[in-house]
This record gives sequence, structure tokens and C-alpha cells, in this order.
Amino acid sequence: MVDTLTLGNRRWLILALGVFAQAAQATVVNGAAFLIPTWHDEAGFTLAQAGTLASAPLFGGMFTLVAWGALADRFGERLALSAGMAITATAVTTAMFTTSPAALGILLMCAGAGAVSANAASGRVVVGWFPIHQRGLAMGIRQMSVPLGVAASALVIPQLARDHGTAWALAFPALVCGVAAVSCAIGIVDPPRPDRAEAARTGALANPYRTGAALTRIHIASILLVIPQYVVWTYALVWLIVDRGWDETGAGLVITAAQILGALGRVAVGAWSDRVGSRLGPLRIVSVITAVSMVALAATSLTDFPVAVAVLLVASVATSSPNGLAFTAVAEIAGPYWGGRALGVQNTGQFVFAAAVGPVFGALIAAVGFPAAFALSAIAPAAAVPVVPKND
Repeated sequence: MVDTLTLGNRRWLILALGVFAQAAQATVVNGAAFLIPTWHDEAGFTLAQAGTLASAPLFGGMFTLVAWGALADRFGERLALSAGMAITATAVTTAMFTTSPAALGILLMCAGAGAVSANAASGRVVVGWFPIHQRGLAMGIRQMSVPLGVAASALVIPQLARDHGTAWALAFPALVCGVAAVSCAIGIVDPPRPDRAEAARTGALANPYRTGAALTRIHIASILLVIPQYVVWTYALVWLIVDRGWDETGAGLVITAAQILGALGRVAVGAWSDRVGSRLGPLRIVSVITAVSMVALAATSLTDFPVAVAVLLVASVATSSPNGLAFTAVAEIAGPYWGGRALGVQNTGQFVFAAAVGPVFGALIAAVGFPAAFALSAIAPAAAVPVVPKND
């Protein structure tokens, strides 16, 4: 039998592998957005069409999130993570060699379907291995993986696409996901949990959705909060290039900086939630800050002043910050036998609305411009504030 204390000392390594897996999935699920300028300018797609293609991994992922969570609940996180990353690497590698837009969209959907294994399984690993007084910090570190993956994608994908074409740009996420698959298969250790007989005796197998509305309310609030997040993630690069006249390199560096700051913001709010002993109180406060930041971005984007780019950095931090808080709360409420499925449900709702952001806001931006689109996206986090439960 593996020594529990030894594994406890390894929890930071396991967290690092979870971060890597989640960052790898972000290079696919979120990284495709950085091909929008290439598809728009060189392939001749409309902004709405390019946004739809960029959302293909999100569409694919939303159909498999609960299934991956159920697999992690039943068979463990190691299997879910390694299998999902392997499927993603295979699909993206195949996508490198297709010239058909339809086939590319289907393969990107398949890649997203595999990549989202990291969303449920890596969160379960963190909650399983870390005590409650460290979970906010640990989940914040885990959640910083998505902005870091997006940052790496912003730095690498636009330049590869510009200099070598879409196929070489896709080689980056294919390689990262392949390495993640092998790393998780070797290094992930499933966290300890009560056996099913003991869990049945203590009620841990009971459906948490039947005992109250807290999980459902967190899911709804998270759906609302993901809208401005994906508006910024999907169209900030396009805004800088198309509306501000930046080149791909400069715009990519700004987005990289924004994502790194967003990652640090997730860690900070996670540590804050540990300190105050609450996930949901900080979540409400961050929701307010998110709404205000999107209004400020809308107002400053009407001007030619550089302050608009600084506000973009603030909005990137604000819109990224809620995720770790919500994920930690969901996993803690759901428990060890429902955590994977609850996180799958959490992500499914977010992915449905995030996938719609690409085409909907692409068409909206084309019709009314970036400032109005930014302003409209502020409605969602404002609506999330009263939805967040008042008690953890």
C-alpha cells in the first residue's frame, strides 16, 4: 500500500501536474481564438464565422464534461487526465493535416471533448489532496493554469500562424497536450477517500442537488460570470489588432501580460478565501468588480487614450478571478463521490455560454462595435451578484 504521508508530501507535485494538464487544455479550448485574425484576414471568413470555428473546442467539450467527471468519480483522476489529454493530442495532430474548414471544425470539437477531462479531474485532485484551510490557495494555483495556457497561446500561436500557417500553429497545442498525457499517466496519484460502504453509511453517496439549491445557484452565477471572461479572452486580441491597429506581436504580448496578471489574481483571491473562511463572500465582491471593470473598458475604448489598454489588463484580472472560488465551493459542497460530476455540470453550463460568446459577440461587434459589446457584457456579472448563495 502506498504510504499516505509520503503522498501528502507529494501533493504539490500532483498540483503542478494538474496545473500543467489544465494549461494544456487551455491551449486548445481557448488558444483557438488566437487563430481568428488569420482565419478572418487570410481565409476570408467573417468575424462571426471565425469566432464560431474558434468556439468549436468549447462546443465539443460541453458534451463530455459530465462524462469525464463521472469517470473520475468512479475510476480516478489519473485515468481521466491521461486519456483525455491523449485524445486531444491525437485530434489536434490530425487537424494539422486537414484543409477542409468543416473537417477542421469537427476535429477541434473532438480535441475539446478530450481536453475538458482536465476541468473536472484536476480539480478533484486538488480538493482531494489539500486540507480545507489550503484549498482556496491550491485551487487558485490550479485555476491560474488556464490564464497561463492562454498566455502561452497568445505568445506563440499568432506568430506561428502568421509566419508558418495554421498547421504549425496547431502543432503547439498538440505537443503540449501529448506531453501532458504522458506526465499525468506517470505522476498523478489519485487522492484517498472513504470506501463506498463507509460513504454510504455517512451519506456521502447522496445526491447533493437534492439537499439544497446552493450548487445550482453557484452554477448559474458562474455561467453569468463566464460571459465577460470569454468576451475578453476571445476578442481582446482582435480589438487590439483591428480597432487599435496593433501588430500581432505587440498585441500578443499585451494579452500574455493580461493572462499572467489574471493567473496571479486567481491565486490571490483563493488565498483571500482561505483567510476569511468563505468562498462565496469573496465571489460576490469579485462579481461586482467584474461588472465595473467591463463598464470601464467600454467607456475607455471609446477614446484613443492608452489608458484603455491598462483598463483591459484590469478587466482581464477581474473576469478571471471568480473561477477558482466557484470551483472550490462546488467541489467542497459536492464531496468526494459527487465532486467530478458537479464540476462537470459546472463546466458544462459555462462552456455552453462561453461557446456562444464567439459567434454572438462576433456578430454584435460587427453590428455595434467593441465599446457597446463590452458594455453589454457587464450586465451578466451584475446579474450574478444576487444569485451567489449567502452562506458557504
